[in-house]
Amino acid sequence: MSAEQPPTDTPPRSLDPEDWSELRALGHRMLDDMVDHLEGVRDRPVWQKLPTAFAEELKTPLPRAPEGLDAAYRDFQRLVQPYATGNVHPRFMGWVHGGGTAVGMLAEMLAAGLNANLGGRDHAPIEVERQVVRWSAEMLGMPATTSGLLVTGTSIANLIGVLVARRALLGEAVRSRGLAGARLTAYSSAAAHGCIPRAMDMSGLGTEALRLVPCHADHRMDVAALAAAIARDRAAGETPFLVVATAGTVDTGAIDDLRAIADLCRDQGLWFHVDGAFGALAALAPALKPLLAGIEDADSVAFDFHKWAQAPYDAGIILVRDQAAQMAAFAAPAAYLRREARGLAGGSPWPCDLGPDLSRGFRALKVWLTLKTYGADRLGQVIQRTCDLAQALAVLVDAAPELERLAPVALNIVCFRYRGPAGGALPNDLDRLNADIVADLQESGIAAPSTTMIGGQLAIRAALVNHRTGPGDIEALVEGVLACARARRG
Repeated sequence: MSAEQPPTDTPPRSLDPEDWSELRALGHRMLDDMVDHLEGVRDRPVWQKLPTAFAEELKTPLPRAPEGLDAAYRDFQRLVQPYATGNVHPRFMGWVHGGGTAVGMLAEMLAAGLNANLGGRDHAPIEVERQVVRWSAEMLGMPATTSGLLVTGTSIANLIGVLVARRALLGEAVRSRGLAGARLTAYSSAAAHGCIPRAMDMSGLGTEALRLVPCHADHRMDVAALAAAIARDRAAGETPFLVVATAGTVDTGAIDDLRAIADLCRDQGLWFHVDGAFGALAALAPALKPLLAGIEDADSVAFDFHKWAQAPYDAGIILVRDQAAQMAAFAAPAAYLRREARGLAGGSPWPCDLGPDLSRGFRALKVWLTLKTYGADRLGQVIQRTCDLAQALAVLVDAAPELERLAPVALNIVCFRYRGPAGGALPNDLDRLNADIVADLQESGIAAPSTTMIGGQLAIRAALVNHRTGPGDIEALVEGVLACARARRG
């Protein structure tokens, strides 16, 4: 044997363990540890910053020699587990992140064990995803024939919605020749999520083709202004093609007038898409469902199960009323993806015909198990409870002379600020003071709200999404804000 090819000590073998009982014991310990992690969530700070020394450890070079699972797991416990985002904690209120569940955690383990690729072919995991799509359509009142796909989140789901709408207007040629000079315009409210202009960018339409329609004082799109914008663009030789309504704005949780927008889109021949990232799931709560009237008439809807439905990240969905329109935007022939009438290559159409991904994990399982375990009604009760807690938080804020609410509470988000003692002079630079209060709360581990801008003023934003959050947690938030403010003022 040449010097360039040294002999190996052992022949190549699989990556399965030599001792399955040893792996089984460590796996059971990992499961017990993570159950303890969830059960004891209230005993820990909401968030802790990763220490600099640990961050440096996570910059080490690629390991060439095996370290072993036990050693790697100890590093996970030391370097990673204590320093996660913190959204499993009931006082994580900064962003619209679900809290996850133990059921979802177990579902992720089961899905990883199957290691199924849901890009295509004929197997049960794809049927599970199709059932989740049908359940989602039923939840929103859309037809049973509605098409759909599980994706990473609403950002990608919204992009798919834009691409399907673009293909529906311009036909097959757009996939081979591009826009070819077409001057398309789309419309969303000024309060829409930043992923909408990004979708316009990534679709080749450009952000300047998106018209941001002003909102009323309740942060809902002004439908009269929308109609006027469409008329102006038509008169200028542009081609309006898409309206994106929002069900649950990121700042305040406002829901656009979906019925009025649906009627306008029908009259104008425009594609009606709803970004329902978290608000669409209000359909599960009977008292909130009327707020979504009109969503059932959408051409496409995007939302996330990893928010109000508490599924682990990531679990978004795109629903498209017309499957043929969705397939026309993505399906492409390939010899190695040949479809057959029988065998493993059956089951057409495949999920890869409905979106950009060919390699797709079994993310539908955690949604399927969550819905089957808890039932839609129980999840609806959780959603209603977070909205009730938001109203209770608004009452606490309104009753505190040093606090000021900055927006109506549409669903589960409360925006307010510290303004100082009643009758006293306002502190200098209230925006800076409120930003510091939020950072102090986060670093103390007491609570984790975030900030946003409302009417040109920096607001403390509390988004109540976690199923573990209770009255004591919103009281702790208010007390924490006041304590941090008073400490900063001396």
